[in-house]
Amino acid sequence: MSETGILLLCVSTFAFTLIGRRVSSSIITAPMLFLGLGYLLVSLGVFDSEAAEGSLHLVAEVTLIILLFLDASQIDLRLLKERHIWPQRMLTIGLPLAILIGTFVAWLFLPGWPLVALALIASLLAPTDAALGQSVVSNKLVPDRVRRGLTVESGLNDGLALPIILLFASLTGEVMDAESRNWVLFGAGQLILGPIAGILIGGCGASAMLFANRRGWTSDVFEGIAALTLAGTAYLLATEIGGNGFIAAFVAGLTLGNIIKGRCRFLFEFTESEGQLLMWAAFFLLGVALLPEALERLTPVIFGLILISLFIVRPVAIWISLIGTDAAPATRLFFGWFGPRGLATALFALLILPQIGGEYAETILAIAINAVWISALLHGISAAPLGRLYGEMVAKQGDCAEKQPVAKPFEDIRATQSPELPGEKND
Repeated sequence: MSETGILLLCVSTFAFTLIGRRVSSSIITAPMLFLGLGYLLVSLGVFDSEAAEGSLHLVAEVTLIILLFLDASQIDLRLLKERHIWPQRMLTIGLPLAILIGTFVAWLFLPGWPLVALALIASLLAPTDAALGQSVVSNKLVPDRVRRGLTVESGLNDGLALPIILLFASLTGEVMDAESRNWVLFGAGQLILGPIAGILIGGCGASAMLFANRRGWTSDVFEGIAALTLAGTAYLLATEIGGNGFIAAFVAGLTLGNIIKGRCRFLFEFTESEGQLLMWAAFFLLGVALLPEALERLTPVIFGLILISLFIVRPVAIWISLIGTDAAPATRLFFGWFGPRGLATALFALLILPQIGGEYAETILAIAINAVWISALLHGISAAPLGRLYGEMVAKQGDCAEKQPVAKPFEDIRATQSPELPGEKND
């Protein structure tokens, strides 16, 4: 990567931070800007697309490990089970239904493909990314319950979709040949040993942190650093024993967060600062290394498949999943639309590319990367205006989203937490 390109990137990032608050309330989002900046610089010859791929793989893996861990660490499983009815339904019913409907839609567009490959595409297009709709989750006009629902869902669905993606990827790599049993055993090991490593590292790490905290041996900053090292430890341990490191990182974060109960404030601060920088870097490198080739491979078939996934597959799945709840029709449509495809879709596709191989790999990667930029554009442009429109409509007509009483979990540590931290309020 050229020094000139890195200089331009640093200057552009600094400039964006100066107007970040103003931009976040507009139709422009950070992912849109950094994807576009990466594509612009590679088009101008400032960056070499092939040379950037090595950096992308490293940044992508580190980003995915940390974000999976951080997202999971902020989810309270007890509250999710008892009070978060909407995200619970969207995760347990909506996500599998989106994969099922998405597989059927993929078959309509790619009728000659194996079923497992079609299911893999549907699984890659199922996870959502709240970063692409930040204007929605930070818009005070949108009811708190709706914003929390989107945050909780996007924080968990990538981790829940990952085992499904890995399973379909392993089956796609060796479809119905003599070695398929070995791939099934390999996939089973990944899905079983990964969570075991995550529970072990997350549980032991959290217990050790609480032990040190009670004796005053540590501080908030050191605890935050310790928590982040647990993400890497879980990943590496799972890899060593034959499990999946990304699943291990997610489970470790989930375990840690539910033991320490929000005491590690540094994790939340990291998510809002260094975590954002990691995401911006990943989107930039996607624009440099993968977007040019993905655009060359964008056919009417791929374009149609992506649009159907965005406009029909998720909205229908979410609508069905919320039947029987107190979600108003407008709220169901709002949830259904604001499920942008982001880093998880791109990074998962990049992760499984070597495993798939053959004739399907490049097409699947092209579908994933094109889905990300199309979603970044459509959801980014619509986030602020639709958020305001929905919020104003709810304020005028009334909605159960505003009538639900708000509970405050973690009462014993409320003084140490920001009132806006994810998972602090009940929906």
